[in-house]
Amino acid sequence: MNVLALTLLSLLPILAVAILLVGLKWPASRAMPICYVVALILALFVWKVPGVQTAAATLNGLIVTATLLWIIFGAILMLNTLQQSGAMRSIRNGFTTITPDRRIQVIIIAWLFGAFMEGVAGFGTPAAVAVPLLVGLGFPAMAAVVAGMIIQSTPVSFGAAGTPILVGVNTGLSTDEAARAFADQIGAADWHAFLSLIGAKVAVIHATCGTLVPLIVVAFTTRYYGKNRSFAEGLRIWRFALFSALSMTIPYLLVARLFGPEFPTIIGSLTGLAIVVTAARLGWFMPKADAAWDFPPREDWPDDWSGTIEIEDIGHRFGEMSLMRAWVPYILVSLFLLATRMKFLPFAAWLQATTMKFEHLLGTAISANVPTLYSPGSIFVVVSLITCLLHRMDRPSYARAWRDSIRTTTRASVALIFTVPMVQVFINSSDGLAGYPKMPIALADGVAALAGSAWPFFAPFIGGLGAFVAGSNTVSNMMFSLFQFGVGQRIDVDPTWIVALQAVGGAAGNMICVHNVVAASAVVGLIGREGLVIRRTFLPFVYYALTAGALGYAIVWYRQAGLLNAGTIVAIAIAITAVAVIIRYNRQPSETIETHATD
Repeated sequence: MNVLALTLLSLLPILAVAILLVGLKWPASRAMPICYVVALILALFVWKVPGVQTAAATLNGLIVTATLLWIIFGAILMLNTLQQSGAMRSIRNGFTTITPDRRIQVIIIAWLFGAFMEGVAGFGTPAAVAVPLLVGLGFPAMAAVVAGMIIQSTPVSFGAAGTPILVGVNTGLSTDEAARAFADQIGAADWHAFLSLIGAKVAVIHATCGTLVPLIVVAFTTRYYGKNRSFAEGLRIWRFALFSALSMTIPYLLVARLFGPEFPTIIGSLTGLAIVVTAARLGWFMPKADAAWDFPPREDWPDDWSGTIEIEDIGHRFGEMSLMRAWVPYILVSLFLLATRMKFLPFAAWLQATTMKFEHLLGTAISANVPTLYSPGSIFVVVSLITCLLHRMDRPSYARAWRDSIRTTTRASVALIFTVPMVQVFINSSDGLAGYPKMPIALADGVAALAGSAWPFFAPFIGGLGAFVAGSNTVSNMMFSLFQFGVGQRIDVDPTWIVALQAVGGAAGNMICVHNVVAASAVVGLIGREGLVIRRTFLPFVYYALTAGALGYAIVWYRQAGLLNAGTIVAIAIAITAVAVIIRYNRQPSETIETHATD
């Protein structure tokens, strides 16, 4: 079969997701079973993968689904516990003392606190923590999920203490002799130094692309969930948004270049939180108090804004809870995650020793692991139990928190039961009797054949594609790092920059990843509207991947094509467009905002 036909066939499962989930707006619980069948038919009858291997891949998917549902359950339980104890009311009031402006709140919680959660734990934890917190503060569930997904970009490549680089890229490249030879050729002291070099290049691209992410989050929040449906109302705080971006990305970049891939996101987000919260309290770059932006009254919200989890205004049964006491559960989650993810502490090894391992499922090479105590879900449950005692909750209130959490998690399970197995069948489609490379590689091969020297523009999109189907930047890097390295060598450019573009694209792909969207939506009871979330996050993903590709092209080809090449032209055009949009909307009179609003 020729490359083009194989590429088109490999694309079919992804097209099915796009058409059913995004185009036709089917709920994931209805669309994903069909997508699973499409992937299964291709694997069995085109790739001719043995039936036992597709069964093992499906079983592996179900095991992964169980681990995801445990995380979802723990996150929902945390939210319900804080609501029932009265802590959520105190947290909400605490943010109001900083500012009642929802635009500032979403930057602090989604961009900075969410980035910290990504740096510490990764693997969907930011959405599991930040999204419910936003809902608890009074954000529409849909607005919270979209914001939580858009920030799943810049922090992700160094999430979980650098796992996408130290495990993803490392696994993809470490066994290849050409990659090892290149590392020696450029004088890398050892393999870790080579990975750190790639990580530093990843940070350069992320720090540039991430500069606009807080502003995009705010603009999308006001455009789709404001009374006037206006981008202008979000863009008017561009000074604070850019200040917040740089407060995180500058230390993030410095740490990546000086210390390696483990801590850029953790230190960058903590530094940013300290700077931005202090600046907000001092009024730096802040909108005027009488110009604070809020959502319309709850009774005016369309039905698709709200989830099934209702955040009630419940007070503490012994009077108003102190802000410190209310925040202790989140502090404990952060500390427990940090302590169990740092390799120089013994806790990670202790907890990982409890991991359940399923080797060679059904006699195949496919294996699965279930991190029981090491899972963020276990930490959420433990902190929920501590919170019950710390906040002196009565038995009926805590029982209600568990009951509501189980009910919401059960509703989310239907979509994930088909989503993750589909991904596993797609990824594990190698070694078929047809002799074709597995579907993701076949798809990438076809794109590479068409792209030629323009490959740097496409490399981030391939990384994003990997994350879209696999649900993980780490897995995307495992699948495609060696492929990207090889393409870089074939077009005679520095292949480490192409691998860096892969890692950046894989991070940005988390914005549109199906099972991340399903998981984030489930945490706030927004079941069945996953396609709408992806429609909202697709444009930010394209911005991120295109900007990364333009920067990559400009960097790898500037020696041959000069500084003013296709990459710099596209990058400059994106920058000019951003500046022009900010200027236009800042000059637009306030009274004309509503006349420009459209659905």
